[in-house]
Amino acid sequence: MERSEAYGFSAAMSGAFLLSCLLFAAINRRQRGPYMDEAFHVPQAQAYCHGRFLQWDPMITTLPGLYLVSVGVVKPAAWLFGWTGSVVCSAGMLRFINLLFSAGNFYLLYLLLFKIHQKNKAVSDFLRILSALTLAVFPTLYFFTFLYYTDPGSVFFTLFAYLMCLYGNHKTSALLGFCGFMFRQTNIVWTVFCAGNVVAEKLNEAWKTELQKKRDEKISSRKGSFSDLIRLLQFLTEYLISPKNVVTLTALTWPYIILVTMFFVFVFINGGIVVGDRSSHEACLHFPQLFYFLSFTVFFSFPHLLTPTKIRKFLLSLRKHPVHYSLIAVISLFLIWKFTYVHKYLLADNRHYTFYVWRKVFQRHELVKYVLVPVYIFAGWSFVDTLKSKSVFWILMYFVCLLAVTVPQKLLEFRYFILPFLIYRLNIPFPSLYRQLLELAFYIVVNAVTFYLFLNRTFQWPNSDEIQRFMW
Repeated sequence: MERSEAYGFSAAMSGAFLLSCLLFAAINRRQRGPYMDEAFHVPQAQAYCHGRFLQWDPMITTLPGLYLVSVGVVKPAAWLFGWTGSVVCSAGMLRFINLLFSAGNFYLLYLLLFKIHQKNKAVSDFLRILSALTLAVFPTLYFFTFLYYTDPGSVFFTLFAYLMCLYGNHKTSALLGFCGFMFRQTNIVWTVFCAGNVVAEKLNEAWKTELQKKRDEKISSRKGSFSDLIRLLQFLTEYLISPKNVVTLTALTWPYIILVTMFFVFVFINGGIVVGDRSSHEACLHFPQLFYFLSFTVFFSFPHLLTPTKIRKFLLSLRKHPVHYSLIAVISLFLIWKFTYVHKYLLADNRHYTFYVWRKVFQRHELVKYVLVPVYIFAGWSFVDTLKSKSVFWILMYFVCLLAVTVPQKLLEFRYFILPFLIYRLNIPFPSLYRQLLELAFYIVVNAVTFYLFLNRTFQWPNSDEIQRFMW
């Protein structure tokens, strides 16, 4: 990092952290006690603060990574600064841990953008800093910076593991992946993603050699034709059944293999992936979750995905391949018909935005979920189109992980989309300055509205004196 870029990044990060601290103070003045899931997380962390490590709330579904890290930060800080009494491990003190994670996420996003796009000399220092700032205030993630939830820490360790993977430090990456797993069990998928990066790189090198032998110039020169798909699958099969290649890949990815093996041992001993309250977190094949994620991504990346140029390209593609899109539409309709699930929380909890999305859109009429299929198809096409600079093996690996992390979830919850969205957004080509500024402005507006509603538009349920607030 050059000196001018270092100064610019430091100024952006310091300014963002200062504004976050001011917002943090305002939120803690209005909501002093635990709210929503904090009612489980805060007492559990406080029990750990008092040394009661065998105490466990059965309603908590994640592993104790958040509480262990919190105690590891708060207790030494309390000793160093002489804090005593109720301030130690108070709700406000515990929430501040996530503010620290948020600053760390800002730095990691910047480093990842630098590493992933280091070959693109057209990317200026200012664009990198601007893009890191934009992703750091991504609304769904940024909101939970100010509450004691697992999301900021989960994102921090997963992004850190991804960064170490890109630099080839696979043992460190696997260790950080374990930390991410301790925050949220589904983060094991992103450990597989890191291993998949290594495998995809080796496959891509071998595929280039294969194409050069046949005097083809580009991997993607005939991408999309059925014959090339068959040839690609044949190459993939031949490569992966070769003992020499399997040994090479195993030697490169063994730290991840050990961690994934530990995960399966945990699932076997635990009797499932969820700890605590399993009745509300049952796995199922909820394929429309992929469609919801694609719509979510188009909404938050509309400056890049919803442009006149892309719409024209999509319509041209639609006209050239009507049979392909008709088949995709039929499959999508079938998946929606047979695999749509509605979680009881989605219908019952009017504090979450998903409650209103479902009621205002999907519950208007039984046919609405089918009418949206063209929107899903465009979202999917635009999504894949922005990733065309990546190798076909990387795209395949990412989509496998995307399906693994979204489809088994019965509950429509925007928080589950944070990590797949960030990894996608980090890997698309750098957009123009105008589009990045538009994206940042949009995120600021969404955040402003979200915090205004949370702080000022409170309400109460019948037969309850507790103040309720709107949130993601």
